[in-house]
Amino acid sequence: MVNRPSAEEYPAYYQGYIELVPDGEITDLLAGKLNDVGDWIDQLPEELGEYRYAPEKWTFKEVLGHMIETERIMSYRLLCVARGDQTPLPGFDENEYVSNAAVVSRTFEEIAKDYTAVRTATLTLLSGLSEEAWPRKGTVNGNPTTVRALAYIIAGHELHTLGILKERYLKK
Repeated sequence: MVNRPSAEEYPAYYQGYIELVPDGEITDLLAGKLNDVGDWIDQLPEELGEYRYAPEKWTFKEVLGHMIETERIMSYRLLCVARGDQTPLPGFDENEYVSNAAVVSRTFEEIAKDYTAVRTATLTLLSGLSEEAWPRKGTVNGNPTTVRALAYIIAGHELHTLGILKERYLKK
């Protein structure tokens, strides 16, 4: 079983995400969301896609796109660190990614397929890690970060994002 990362394994600004992750095997937790979240996205009504709960906020689809792209980026970082690559990995500007993604032109069905593909790739990556890889540390956005922490950040970011969608976008 992969243990929850200690505070020394990630930047403090990720603590809120990691705290959202329930106890249990991280790969099982991520796998458990695969069909639930994918099916939920696929069943959303298209008219919800461009909804913003306030001016200047991202649309519903942009929030989903951000969640998926963040997992894609964190999985890449996880791969690099797991393989012992000591090249410092850069941060990313989430607003630039969202503004250039054109996710609002995609259907929820297409977004669900993207989510499923990304999550499946993440799970495949995690399933192939050795025990020695999980505590391995690299530099991410200028901060020491472990493989284990990156897996928890993926799970916590998803939980955080889904919470925002349900609390701010679906309670209109």
